[in-house]
Amino acid sequence: MPSPVGVRRGVQMSERIDRQWQPPEDALATTVEARKGAGSPWAKALREMGAVDRAVYQAVADTPTPHLDAHVRRLSNAANFSRLWLGLAAGIAVFGGKRGHRAALEGVVAIGATSAAVNLGIKPIARRRRPERAADTGQARFVSMPGSTSFPSGHSASAFAFAYAVGRHLPGLAVPIRLLAGGVAYSRVHTGVHYPGDVAIGSIVGAGTAAIVAAASDGLSRSRRRD
Repeated sequence: MPSPVGVRRGVQMSERIDRQWQPPEDALATTVEARKGAGSPWAKALREMGAVDRAVYQAVADTPTPHLDAHVRRLSNAANFSRLWLGLAAGIAVFGGKRGHRAALEGVVAIGATSAAVNLGIKPIARRRRPERAADTGQARFVSMPGSTSFPSGHSASAFAFAYAVGRHLPGLAVPIRLLAGGVAYSRVHTGVHYPGDVAIGSIVGAGTAAIVAAASDGLSRSRRRD
């Protein structure tokens, strides 16, 4: 017969594993409840946000879009490993002159910093499961399910990091490149590999990281001019 201590440890380990795989909103709500009590309005609001997140994902998944599916899937795949953004960076560097060269360089650095922040910093902590795609959803919609965890979306983070960097140096490209970044972010929900909350937070993380890279770049430029 297992000892009470062993049973307690097993229960605690099970609770940690269950909590580890909770949606981020629910995991955060659990933390808030542990500190503020089960009736905390903050915890209730977080759980409601999680419910909305999953409901929006399901609404997208349940809506037939046969004329869009192939196009959205191709856009999503084009952004794998940031190929779309690296290709655009090369074009901007070649044809954009001095400003284009700086925009491209800063965009690539922003992608690298953002990828490190997301994949090495946030994903291992959040550890959200990927959505479960319905078996009867059209196969034309699907992309390969990544092996990494879901929160936040690395594709969205890289997209908005690059868009921020390029848009601040080349204002004429700011709107179209942000629209393209938004399309990539949406494609990750449409193809069933992310929840809307994943792409929303990923986009914020990407733009925020790019802003830090931009501040560092500006500071380095000012330092060089003084020298």
